[in-house]
Amino acid sequence: MSSQGRSGPPGNRGPREGEGGEARQLQEARVARGKQGKGKGKGKAGTGHGGRGSGAEGKPGLQPERKAAGPAAEAGPGQEGEGDEEERPRSSGKRDEGSAEPGKEERRVGAGRREDDSLERGQEQGRQACGGIPGTRTAMAAAAEDAAEDAAAAAVAVEPATRPAAGPALWRLPEELLLLICSYLDTRALGRLAQVCRWLRRFTSCDLLWRPIARASLNTGFTRLGTDLMASIPVKERVKLSQNWRLGRCRDRILLKWRYSQMPWMQLQDASLYLSQANFILAYQFRPDGASLNRRPFRVFSGHDEDVCHFVLANSHIISAGGDGKIGVHKIHSTFTVKYSAHEQEVNCVDCKGGIIVSGSRDRTAKVWPLASGRLGQCLHTIQTEDRVWSIAISPLLSSFVTGTACCGHFSPLRIWDLNSGQLITHLGSDFPPGAGVLDVMYESPSTLLSCGYDTYVRYWDLRTSTRKCVMEWEEPHDSTFYCLQTDGNHLLATGSSYYGLVRLWDRRQRACLHAFSLTSTPLSSPVYCLRFTTRHLYAALSYNLHVLDFQNP
Repeated sequence: MSSQGRSGPPGNRGPREGEGGEARQLQEARVARGKQGKGKGKGKAGTGHGGRGSGAEGKPGLQPERKAAGPAAEAGPGQEGEGDEEERPRSSGKRDEGSAEPGKEERRVGAGRREDDSLERGQEQGRQACGGIPGTRTAMAAAAEDAAEDAAAAAVAVEPATRPAAGPALWRLPEELLLLICSYLDTRALGRLAQVCRWLRRFTSCDLLWRPIARASLNTGFTRLGTDLMASIPVKERVKLSQNWRLGRCRDRILLKWRYSQMPWMQLQDASLYLSQANFILAYQFRPDGASLNRRPFRVFSGHDEDVCHFVLANSHIISAGGDGKIGVHKIHSTFTVKYSAHEQEVNCVDCKGGIIVSGSRDRTAKVWPLASGRLGQCLHTIQTEDRVWSIAISPLLSSFVTGTACCGHFSPLRIWDLNSGQLITHLGSDFPPGAGVLDVMYESPSTLLSCGYDTYVRYWDLRTSTRKCVMEWEEPHDSTFYCLQTDGNHLLATGSSYYGLVRLWDRRQRACLHAFSLTSTPLSSPVYCLRFTTRHLYAALSYNLHVLDFQNP
C-alpha cells in the first residue's frame, strides 16, 4: 500500500514539518561549521511522499506512535513505513474523515499490540532524546526497545496456567474425571504428560495423582498404613528422590570426626541432631541443605560418670542410659537435669512412651519407671529376665514392651512383657542358636516389629499370625553381626553391620540386598552403631566419625 493512497486531515502535517525544519537548520549549521559535509537526505521528512530519506520519519520500522490526544499529534500522510504495515491490521486505502473528530483516531488495542506500543514508545523517546537529528538511531532508543521486549517476555512468563481452550476433548472433562483417568498412569507417563503444556504441568503435580506411586516407592514418607509423615513436602518431589534411593545414587560426606574410639548413639528431631560422645550428649543444628552441621553444638547435656550407652527423645525430654548404672532425665529447652541410680551394672538400653520409662541392663533385669516429675526414680516393676538385656522397646499401644537379650540364659532372646503388671506375655521364635543376642528391636505397628543381632539376620514379626516363626527374614551376605536397623515404616530397610562401616539398603519386598555402602575412612574397621534417615539423607555413626549419605544431591 503506497503512501499516496492514505490521506489525513491537513492540520496533521504541522508538527512533522516543524521537526523537519529544525533538523534542516541543525544540518545546515553543521555544514557551515565544516563538521559534517555529507548529511543531506535523499528525501524530505514530512512531505507526505514517503521517500526513503535519512530523516526519522522516512525510515521504515522507526515510525513514532500516532498519538490519540490533540489535533497536532496524529501523523500526516505517508508517515507509515513498511514495517508498520506488516505489524498493524490492514485498513482501506482511504480513511473516513467524518468518522472521527480532528486530532483523535480510533485504535483497537489487543494483547498482541501491547508489545508494539511499548516498542514504538521506546523509539519515540529515543528520537526525542537525540533532538530529532535525521539518520541517527541512538543507544537510548535501542535500550528502550530491549526493555519493551523484556517486559513482554516477563508478562508471558507470569501468565497464569489456565486450561487450554483448544485441544483434545479429553482436556475439557471435569478435573475429577481427569484425576481418575490419570491415576492409571505410571511415573514415566505422568512426567511426559507434564511436558505438554503449563496447565497439564500444574494438573499433574497434584498430590492425589502421586500418592499411590509414592506408597509403592522407597522412603517417600508414607507408612504401610498410608499415613503421611512428611506432609510439608510435595509428593512429586519425594517420588523423584525415591529414584535415587532405589538406584543407590548418593554422595558420602563426613559431618563430624573425633579422636578416640566411641560407641555413639544419635537421634533426629526437626532440624537438630543429638549425638552421644563419651559421657555427654551434644545437640547440633543442621544447615539448610541438611547435609552439613554447624560444628559448634548449641546445647550440651551431661550428668553421667561414664559413657552414655543409649538415649531417646520423648515429651521434650532426653532420657539417657549410662554405663554408671544411672538414668538421666534432661529437659531439652532448659537446664533441668535429674539422674538416679537404676541398675547395679551398666544400663544398655532405654525407651520412653506415654510418660513411662523402661530400661534394660547387664544385671539381667528390666525395670519400669514413671516420667512424672514428682515420681522420678520410683521403680514401678522389676523384671528378672535371666539374661543380659541389650535392647528394649515399648509397644505403640502402651500395653506391653519387648526385650532383646543375649540368648544365653533362655532359648528365646525376644520376650514380650505386660507394661502394667510386669508379667511375661509371650516369647518370639524357638529356633535361635545359643548366643544369638538381639542388639536392636523396634515396633513398626502395635502388631509388627523388627529385630536384628548376632545371628546375622533381620527378622520381621507379625503377632497376628504367629509368635513362633517370623514372617520375613533377611540375611547378612557376609555373616556379619547386625548392630542396628532403621525403617521408613513401609518398604525401605537400612542396616548397619559390624565390619568396615557397612550400610545396607533393603527393599522389604525382596530378599536380596538392594545396595551396600562401605563408610570406613580409616584403616581400622568399625561397626555402624546407629542409623537414622530422612527422605533426603542417611546418617551413620561409626567409631571415629559421623557420615551422611546425600541422596538429594548425589
